[in-house]
Amino acid sequence: MNFEETLAKRSAEAERILSAYLPKEAGYAATVLEAMRYSAMSGGKRLRPVLMYESFLLFGGKGALVEPFMAALEMIHNYSLVHDDLPAMDNDEYRRGRKTTWRVYGDGMAVLAGDGLLNCAFETAAAAFDMVMTGEDGETLSAEESAGRFRAAARAMQVLAKKAGIFGMIGGQCADVEAETLPPESVTEERLLYIHENKTAALIEAAMMIGAILAGADEEAVARMERAARNVGVAFQIQDDILDVVSTTEALGKPVGSDEKNNKVTYVRLNGLEKSRADVDRLSREALDILRSFEVRSPFLEQLVESLITREK
Repeated sequence: MNFEETLAKRSAEAERILSAYLPKEAGYAATVLEAMRYSAMSGGKRLRPVLMYESFLLFGGKGALVEPFMAALEMIHNYSLVHDDLPAMDNDEYRRGRKTTWRVYGDGMAVLAGDGLLNCAFETAAAAFDMVMTGEDGETLSAEESAGRFRAAARAMQVLAKKAGIFGMIGGQCADVEAETLPPESVTEERLLYIHENKTAALIEAAMMIGAILAGADEEAVARMERAARNVGVAFQIQDDILDVVSTTEALGKPVGSDEKNNKVTYVRLNGLEKSRADVDRLSREALDILRSFEVRSPFLEQLVESLITREK
């Protein structure tokens, strides 16, 4: 299979796992459960769980221990989109060609759907603790093996919570919301990088770190994966800023020029196109150098990282 075929297969598998862990719509909470599924199953390439799975394989991971975390991370990503779309935030009416959750179910139910996805994410990740006592063929593991799997699942849970929380994605969103109310000259590159590193890169860091942790990678290797993922996330966002300037609505699939229209401070506005492109190239090369430095190589993971950063839409 070529890269696109492999990505489609991995994305479909990630979507299957996500769907399996989403609660069924029943009882008095059926409406919010329906809204949660509507939000989470709205399409997309499922890049974060795919990155997690590929990082898991890179370090020799086997079996299903990674699957609850793959689903959990995608739930967190989608809850953030539900809340981002709300009238009090970005006030968006469409996402991925469909009406946003609040437009279908109303503001209040959309808030609850986002809350439900966030809480369900941690319920789902906690399912990994039910899997630490047995091997992939159902055999009972030794106390030492079980303890190792338990420690890995607990460490992965810590990473998931931190990267999704106030010292990760929510912290970045906070700085982004506040930046919109500041005079443009007050938005510094330091603040902008903080936003990119947390609002965008934190969940990519969670994906690649958790995959490595669950496969048994040591802390030094996990730290290197975190650095690579941070570069990927920041470069991804800078590329997004570049495309808003140089692309077309037809190519990008969404309106372009919105940053300038909204007088939004971006990396391109602060540094210009030439430096922005050079920094995307530098960050991507550093990320790929890290991935290529491990004893085992993953050509697909390297291609996936490169495709995220150099995308044209």
